[in-house]
Amino acid sequence: MTALFEGVGIALASLRAHKMRAALTILGVAIGVTVVMVIGALISGFNKGISDMLSSLGPKTFWVGRYWGGQGDVDPEDPDPWRRRPSMTMDEATRLGQLPSIAFVVVDENTSADIDFEGHRLSAISIRGRNADWPKIEGGAIHPGRSFSHVEDAANSHVAVVNTKLAENLFGQRDPIARRIKISGMPYDVIGVYDPPPHLFGGDDQPQAMIPHGTFTKDLQYWRGWMDMFVVPQDSVSLERAMDDVTMALRTMRGLRPGQRNNFDAVTQEVYVKAINSFTLVARVLMIALSMVGLMVGGIGVVAIMMISVTERTREIGVRKALGATRREILWQFLVEAATLTLVGGIVGMAVGWLISLVLAGATPVPAYVPLGSVVLALGAAAVTGLLFGIYPASKAARLDPVEALRYE
Repeated sequence: MTALFEGVGIALASLRAHKMRAALTILGVAIGVTVVMVIGALISGFNKGISDMLSSLGPKTFWVGRYWGGQGDVDPEDPDPWRRRPSMTMDEATRLGQLPSIAFVVVDENTSADIDFEGHRLSAISIRGRNADWPKIEGGAIHPGRSFSHVEDAANSHVAVVNTKLAENLFGQRDPIARRIKISGMPYDVIGVYDPPPHLFGGDDQPQAMIPHGTFTKDLQYWRGWMDMFVVPQDSVSLERAMDDVTMALRTMRGLRPGQRNNFDAVTQEVYVKAINSFTLVARVLMIALSMVGLMVGGIGVVAIMMISVTERTREIGVRKALGATRREILWQFLVEAATLTLVGGIVGMAVGWLISLVLAGATPVPAYVPLGSVVLALGAAAVTGLLFGIYPASKAARLDPVEALRYE
């Protein structure tokens, strides 16, 4: 421990004595560590956003729809297999919801429309057509007010739930409940304000209104044929059994014979997770490559500064050897000095990376945060860089002949 503290003290004294030289050495390491911290924060924030989004749906909720990119029907001669697939229908959603293994099915369609209130118009606002069970998978809260009921959905009632952003834009500080707005020229009564949970990339910041699905299809212009269904199994039923039941029911309803491919897709959350993992894998490889470049630049600087240090302290090394210092002790001293140099660079890079992550989290919708693992990895990589690139200067110092070292001028 005495040798360790002595080496750290000498390294810090060298930093103070040769500030510019040390700063150039530290810069490369700091850049490498900053890259590790920032990309690690982005990856962690991205994964957390996806995890939060999926957890709001429930662990067993799965998606059923006309076509999910790359899944299901693959024909090299037909680049657009979705063109041959029939649209999902409300009748299919209703019959799936009646299966014993299924708790409920949420349907979802969307379009854009103008919203008017007392002479104030908002253009191209997102309108979602959903059935009454939608709050069960969305998370967040509806307050004040409520969502529309199954009866209102079946009756094609002209009621709407607006999110907090739309309520602020339309009503300001006024109570939005029971206000009458016009969506695409049709009157709707506002019955609730939806406060959504934070979504990845800030989707909750966009003004949005939810209306009954039947009213949506009757009143609004939208891109037909792309209704999404979110299927929620019973608590006592496994995901695999629920998916099998839904697949068999849809195949029966669509008259598919044994051996025919499904003309729909059923996708679990694992598919989303795999897609995200493939993306983050590329990001991690990029992080490692960029950080290695920075660390190598810093490592080359360590070799240079340590070689200069060995030359400047040749007589000191000779005196230490004359007084009984072994090669191992000299080697250890210079390795500690090299590791201290890069560790200081790592601390600087960690501080800069942490600040950049805070800026990204505050100025962008990506929930970037620095995980403890990134901190440990960054500091460990910095220290290891110093040890690896310090071996040659340290071994040169350890091999110096004490007589020749004492004669050095």
